[in-house]
Amino acid sequence: MREVRIEDLAAPRRGPEEQAIYDMALRMHVDLDPDALVARARAETGLDRLGGTGVVDRLRRHLAAVDADSGLSGLGRHLVRDRTLGLLRARLRFEDFVRRYPEALEVELEPPVIVVGLPRSGTTHLVNLLAADSRFRSMPWWEVREPTPVRGDGPGRDGVDPRFTRCHTEWETTTSVAPLTALMHDRPPWSIEEDCELVDLDVCSYTLEWHARVPAWRDFYLELDQQVHYGFLRRQLQVLSYLRGPNRWVLKTPQHLEQLSALLYTFPDATIAFTLRDPVAVLQSAITMLAYGDRMRRVEVDAPGLAEYWVDRVERLLRAAVRDAHLISVDQRVDVEFGEFMQDDLAMAAKILQTAEMELTATARAELEGYLAGNPRGKDGRVVYDLRGDFGLDPDDLYQRFEFYFDAFPQIDREVW
Repeated sequence: MREVRIEDLAAPRRGPEEQAIYDMALRMHVDLDPDALVARARAETGLDRLGGTGVVDRLRRHLAAVDADSGLSGLGRHLVRDRTLGLLRARLRFEDFVRRYPEALEVELEPPVIVVGLPRSGTTHLVNLLAADSRFRSMPWWEVREPTPVRGDGPGRDGVDPRFTRCHTEWETTTSVAPLTALMHDRPPWSIEEDCELVDLDVCSYTLEWHARVPAWRDFYLELDQQVHYGFLRRQLQVLSYLRGPNRWVLKTPQHLEQLSALLYTFPDATIAFTLRDPVAVLQSAITMLAYGDRMRRVEVDAPGLAEYWVDRVERLLRAAVRDAHLISVDQRVDVEFGEFMQDDLAMAAKILQTAEMELTATARAELEGYLAGNPRGKDGRVVYDLRGDFGLDPDDLYQRFEFYFDAFPQIDREVW
């Protein structure tokens, strides 16, 4: 397996092409005025209704937190603006669709399977594996980016949904500009992605924290009544099932770790696949990926500041999970210990299906095995991490900080030395 060590992670040494993009990123001026963005989204879609859940008020808090992040480059601000416009356009189209097809909200959803766990803990591999079972409905990235079709925007002559084509072009650009991203978290249009991107059409998720240093938004988000916003997520799933089935969803997002009460209130019949992995291994992977992206989206790669924020953030996620894990009924929960999962991922998938009262049929087994054969882990290589060298972190200090988590889940093995 090819191993890649990003030697210039904290202090990038850019080639001519990358330097030109970086210089452009510094020169860019990007306005994040919420009223202007709402007006632009309305003009681009020809639609007006954003729904009655206080979206614009939360949008103001959302963008004010980004404005307070002085370390973002113009490109970083552009990426936030682009994502925000995408959320607003999608929300306008969602509200328009429900107005025209109210029967979509009468769709009965079957009990979902929901993957809950830290980022970089095997959640992406697990949700993509389960989604290979055609009995499940899932969200490929192209659909997450534009969940409700543009009115009148049907397939092209090649039969391909134009949303897929747009997403594919975006993915090719990202891969060209930041090629090592694929080794850490590739997002081709067909990969199955996170429902926090859907719930954030209500401007209410933790996702902004991955794009900017926004402690003010974090604190505001943590005070929100997530039962309301998860109810909005359920309505979106009904609409998406109305557009194309089946009606049994497989979902995942790390945010669920600190929102288990709202999650279970909204999906009381869900089977929860609870991924368990050494949080220090998770951290080194997550902050390395973020630091690599910061070489373009931020003026400087502040590796120590990045690490400090995310050590605290992961601790918050884990403390909430330890506090609320008892809310998940024993007969609804499967603990997916990372080492066990990596050793036999097919067996773990079968265990989850059994808990969800779904038989591992011959067809389902063939679909799961087909996915595994076509997507071997590490097929493109792997990144070598260095907490001490890149971030000045001593793993032993982190293990002391996360001792509460290992006490709660003693089956987790230490991975970083």
